[in-house]
Amino acid sequence: MNTPDLAEEATAYFRDLQARICAAFESFEPTQRFEARPWSKPAGHRLQGGGDSRLMRGEVFEKVGVNVSHVWGVFPKEAWGQVAGAAESDGRFMACGISLVSHMANPYVPTVHMNLRYLRTSRTWFGGGSDLTPTFPFAEDTAAFHAALQGACDSYRPGAYAEYKAWCDRYFYLPHRQEPRGVGGIFFDELASGDVRADFAFVKAVGEAFLTVYPQLVRRRKDTPFDAAARDALLVKRGRYVEFNLVYDRGTKFGFSTDADPEAYLMSLPPLVRW
Repeated sequence: MNTPDLAEEATAYFRDLQARICAAFESFEPTQRFEARPWSKPAGHRLQGGGDSRLMRGEVFEKVGVNVSHVWGVFPKEAWGQVAGAAESDGRFMACGISLVSHMANPYVPTVHMNLRYLRTSRTWFGGGSDLTPTFPFAEDTAAFHAALQGACDSYRPGAYAEYKAWCDRYFYLPHRQEPRGVGGIFFDELASGDVRADFAFVKAVGEAFLTVYPQLVRRRKDTPFDAAARDALLVKRGRYVEFNLVYDRGTKFGFSTDADPEAYLMSLPPLVRW
């Protein structure tokens, strides 16, 4: 039996989630709102489709991007070995997803990342996850974030949380620094259980868990007093974030390999950083 193609359905969900996340984040800002920047590739380009990149710079969210894309085409041959099933499809692929990174003005509000995606080559699978990177970790924030993601995992299958948490801890690690990027979360890739509907329901559960828990953490920490030393520590921590995303991050590498929109796949970079 052929696996159903969920590209349109998944893209519609990602667009709806993007709108709801942006509305939730804007509720913290007195005046600033997201600026939308639609993009698309011209006819004849090896990549077709496009996306909607949304960026906001405010008083609480110093820089936050929430991007959705739906693209298809052919990978360059040197990238075939980097994506499952690409060699067997002669490089043809389809990908859609949502990607989010927020860099906060207050050092006591954690940086967060969330990504959900659906891909087809000669194979079909989902991937994604979410992780938290505080400059000053609070045990109650870490516990709340992980509990929300565990709830999504528990709705999928027993043992999923332990597996995807461990995967996240391995993935979001800087070998050259010998330190984790943050306090973790979950990460999964090439998710194809044989029940594509169950897999998609899990991906949506992760999106909903993120939308529930992260605004709670922002609300809890956004008015915490801080001094210049705390702000300096935040900028140094951002340096670690840049190192990971430019050297190790799969999403960044995927963006370069597709020749998509550089402003979209580099939106994770912070506005100010220090080493």
